[in-house]
Amino acid sequence: MTMQDLDQSFLDKIFPAGRADEFFDALFGGAEEGAYDIGLVCRGVEAQKAKLAFELRQRPGKCLACNLTYGLPQVFQRHPILNVAGVAREVAAHLGWPAESTKWKLGHTEEVNRELHVIPLVVECV
Repeated sequence: MTMQDLDQSFLDKIFPAGRADEFFDALFGGAEEGAYDIGLVCRGVEAQKAKLAFELRQRPGKCLACNLTYGLPQVFQRHPILNVAGVAREVAAHLGWPAESTKWKLGHTEEVNRELHVIPLVVECV
């Protein structure tokens, strides 16, 4: 397994850019209230583990304050529009892992810099 197995075009297909607007529309009643865009990236693939991350990129004129992002792993885990469980299933299927042997978890928010925070996602075949 390599990172090419989870290329960016595949990740953009299973987690499209517009999903952030849908999320903020459901959360705040308007996509324009969102402070960041959400993208899914691959950090590495091993034989039984895929390390991904949701990148939260500050939108122009908005503030990506840490108090807005540190509680997000719990929100992401449950929110039906973000559908992290479905994303994990698609990643596992793409890598040829059986659904019944796959588990996933979100890590804590990492502040890369003021404009970029990430939420790690690990998908494993157990």
